[in-house]
Amino acid sequence: MRKIILIVVVLLAGLLPEGFAQDGGVRVGIKGGYNHFGWQGETVKSFGNLLEYTNGNVQTRMRQGFHAGAYLSIPLSNGFEFEPGVQYSQKGMVLEGRVPGDAAQFANAKIRLTNKAEYIDVPLLAKVYVGEGFNLFAGPQISFLLSNKVNVNAGAFGFSAYNSDFEWQNSQRKVDLGMSAGAGYQFQNGLNVGGSYDMGFTTLDDNASYKSYNHGFKASLGFRF
Repeated sequence: MRKIILIVVVLLAGLLPEGFAQDGGVRVGIKGGYNHFGWQGETVKSFGNLLEYTNGNVQTRMRQGFHAGAYLSIPLSNGFEFEPGVQYSQKGMVLEGRVPGDAAQFANAKIRLTNKAEYIDVPLLAKVYVGEGFNLFAGPQISFLLSNKVNVNAGAFGFSAYNSDFEWQNSQRKVDLGMSAGAGYQFQNGLNVGGSYDMGFTTLDDNASYKSYNHGFKASLGFRF
């Protein structure tokens, strides 16, 4: 991983002089927005098949969160930019169930398990402008795991009776290699909007004992200075 980071730094160092030479030069931007993430893969499919026997009492859901960070816009040629960035990003998934039984259904007794994974995403995007302001982008993304917890919440009648977080670090992969692709619009006043689909290529655990991968969507609002 140190070699990968070193290669990225060397590439950035080589591109910066060229970017500054272009009209407008390198520009700095900030962005943030909404995350909608979950897991996918063979293990998740098997888990879904098992949940069919629960008669709808248990369901998997995407976790809602947010991302925020900064980026560089490095012009390489007319209508083409290299955009490296760094973002704090919330990912994970949700398993939600209703307690079976007439009394439990009357009380609306529920339990929710939420994987609260927090990453630092480093996207290295190639951006192409296909119209005035409208752009498409794609590229590799390296994600570093900061924190990984499981929240357990149980309650009834709309009230929470139990709510606690537990650390889940055992065998979890600390670096996730993946990709990000999407589209956006850059306004002349610096504002920009965009949306992307992110997908991890490496399993969530080091041993690949359960073949599950991060995936999800980001909706961003940003400003380029």
